[in-house]
Amino acid sequence: MKLADKVLAVNNDLPIRTDAPVHSGKVRSVYWLTEKDSLRLIEQQGYNVAPDAPLAIMVISDRISAFDCIWHGEGGMHGVPGKGAALNAISNHWFRLFREKGLADSHILDIPHPLVWIVQKARPVMIEAICRQYITGSMWRAYAKGEREFCGIQLPDNLKKDQKLPELLITPSTKGILTGLPGIPEADDVNITRHDIERNHAAFNFRSIDDIDLYENLLREGFEVISRELAALDQIFVDTKFEFGYVKDKTGTEKLIYMDEVGTPDSSRIWDGRSYRNGEVVENSKESFRQLLLNHFPDPDILLNKDRMAERQALARNNELPAVVLLEVSKTYVSIAEKIIGGKLHLPDRPKAEIMDVLNSRYNLVV
Repeated sequence: MKLADKVLAVNNDLPIRTDAPVHSGKVRSVYWLTEKDSLRLIEQQGYNVAPDAPLAIMVISDRISAFDCIWHGEGGMHGVPGKGAALNAISNHWFRLFREKGLADSHILDIPHPLVWIVQKARPVMIEAICRQYITGSMWRAYAKGEREFCGIQLPDNLKKDQKLPELLITPSTKGILTGLPGIPEADDVNITRHDIERNHAAFNFRSIDDIDLYENLLREGFEVISRELAALDQIFVDTKFEFGYVKDKTGTEKLIYMDEVGTPDSSRIWDGRSYRNGEVVENSKESFRQLLLNHFPDPDILLNKDRMAERQALARNNELPAVVLLEVSKTYVSIAEKIIGGKLHLPDRPKAEIMDVLNSRYNLVV
């Protein structure tokens, strides 16, 4: 079997029973189950959700995105071997720790396959919450140009690139386009302040203004859990993105939960501790792939300049990356996943066939 055949590149064409369009993102596809199947699974599996909660099958692919484009390699390799399994395994590990330590639940109800989650529908908080422990990436680029205020937080002068910040910073941005909010541009991914959130808490889908404190506590505590666990592996948790939403349990009690994925190489920067102490940054995250792309193409401005998006999309569409590049990315993802979970990562040989088999035999969800 060719390595490319083990890569799950297309994940929105599975014959899963649904009466709604499949929502396909850059990496995951979501199949909303019929009302009948949701009710049946809740009763059969005993999920702690409201009896009428909508459920979905979430299938992760091995696709890799960077600079808002999907990239592919030579030899028909339309993804990174093992990437999807690595992301799911890492998120599963952190979500379990959060739950065990009494922080909050996640949207995941069941894990039938390394590439599949059964999830409940949540009412999302319309914020991408970024936590930063070091100054690097986009924050460093803005700081180097003279900016000192980020999301209402004032940074001191004389910080150095990749330096640890005086304290953990929360720098939120909008998730999706919100309209009619004073002082907040009607665009996706706009930086906002805590004051912006407080005066528009209902528009951001917070149940009450008091839940902003809960959200910030879950951010800090979640970051600390992951940071502490990674430090024990001599890895540095640099920055990450969290997402939240509301769900109801079987008693009808509404609760704030973690959503999406957490602490993964896609949503976070993770540095090797020993290398950092020796004055070198070695990425164990997607940032290494971004840097590789910037070095690979002769005009990196295409990747950095949003005004050249059409050129960027053509670049991704028309260029096959060397297979060795995607295999190096695979090594990064699988290696950090196995460090975190403390064991061997299961990599499916026939991902689509395996997924359909388990969804049919255990859940009766195949058309």
